[in-house]
Amino acid sequence: RVELVESGGGSVQAGGSLRLSCGRSGYTVTSACVAWFRQAPGKEREAVATIYTPTSNTSYTDSVKGRFTISQDNAEKTVYLQMNSLKPEDTAMYYCAAGLSLDRRCLTGTHLYGTWGQGTQVTVSS
Repeated sequence: RVELVESGGGSVQAGGSLRLSCGRSGYTVTSACVAWFRQAPGKEREAVATIYTPTSNTSYTDSVKGRFTISQDNAEKTVYLQMNSLKPEDTAMYYCAAGLSLDRRCLTGTHLYGTWGQGTQVTVSS
């Protein structure tokens, strides 16, 4: 059974940085992808970054490219999301999730992710 625990959220001013951590216990072939999602009030949950853990291949949504970096530390069984140059529109609850890959690629549909963490709040003020 895979379990995920996020940490690292907080409040920062625009232009600042935060690093989110997602500690993972357990691994199955149905959890090869780890993704960071976010959900702002009144908006749908969206994937911001994914990592295919066997190869560390990553992908990002356009709005965070060049600012966010997803990475993993296999020894610590942790996936990170380094967020730089934060903007007020990045304000949301951030969730990590583990799920299926398709042809060794990670997709972004929430229905593909069967295990979710509890979420951590990120607030960016202008």
